[in-house]
Amino acid sequence: MKTNPGQLPQLLRKGLAPVYLISGDEPLLVQECCDLVRGAAKDAGFHDRLTFHADQHLDWGSVAEEFSAMSLFSDRRRIEIRLPTGKLGDGRAVLERVLQQPPEDIIVLLISARLDAAETRRKWYKELQAKGVHIPVWPVDADKFPGWLQQRAKNQGLSLTRGALTMLAERLEGNLLAASQELDRLSLFTNGKTIDEEAIEQAVQDSSRFNGFELVTELLTGRAAHAGKIIGVLQQEGENPLGLLAVLTRDLNLLLELKSGSNKNENPSAFFKKRGVFQPQRARALEHAARRLNPMQLQQAVSLCSQVDRAAKGFDELSPWHYLRDMSALLAARH
Repeated sequence: MKTNPGQLPQLLRKGLAPVYLISGDEPLLVQECCDLVRGAAKDAGFHDRLTFHADQHLDWGSVAEEFSAMSLFSDRRRIEIRLPTGKLGDGRAVLERVLQQPPEDIIVLLISARLDAAETRRKWYKELQAKGVHIPVWPVDADKFPGWLQQRAKNQGLSLTRGALTMLAERLEGNLLAASQELDRLSLFTNGKTIDEEAIEQAVQDSSRFNGFELVTELLTGRAAHAGKIIGVLQQEGENPLGLLAVLTRDLNLLLELKSGSNKNENPSAFFKKRGVFQPQRARALEHAARRLNPMQLQQAVSLCSQVDRAAKGFDELSPWHYLRDMSALLAARH
């Protein structure tokens, strides 16, 4: 069956399905849905977790062995498989076999990018619809983002003036993960008081720290030395890089779109305005990057974003900040 994130808690209270598919391009909402499933599974006794990352290095034979070996163990387990491309590829046959007769001692959690129409017509997906639950996660529309932000703040016990809400919405530009992190910071600085524009400005000054937005700007403008300093501070402070990664990936894809096809000769300023880029600092950084970077650099940068994502989720021996330093060098190079 298919359901939406808002219905998931009620569905989990009724009982667990053998498999859950959570798909979408909003890291925060995907993560929160995954946490709901994990919590319900733990409460039901599925304490052990095994994770796989379905990239080109994954041996699906080893995944199949784990499914067949589970019955030998007394402990209930969760098997989580991340699908960064939204496609199962060689894993389709494995999952089809599992779904035909789901083991009673396993909960499967598939965490995927947005599925395309072709994937939803495949046999594995139809089996999943019959035996499990699919929770597609959709982005929050730009016109609904301030309302989402206000409700999120209310849920955290924060009260925002209309001016503060507008300031935050413009600064965050629809990035939900960054919004969640920003509200967490504000809750520390405001101590239950109503948050106005001055409180937001003061919180930024009092934090005496760099943020992910500034790092993205420095990366796009090629200021490697300053970007390296910001990376060091964010790493020391335990920052979650996924928020800034979502911003960076979005902007790199915008630049690739500008550099390709019918958009090649379009004025960058006009192009970015049509794509909803109105914040002056971000627009200047993108226009600067458009002049400096070529399509090959941009493609390499997008690939590095995938490595950052993989490392941030624990699927790489190196730190995500290592790859962001590589990103800094790549985007600073002249073509």
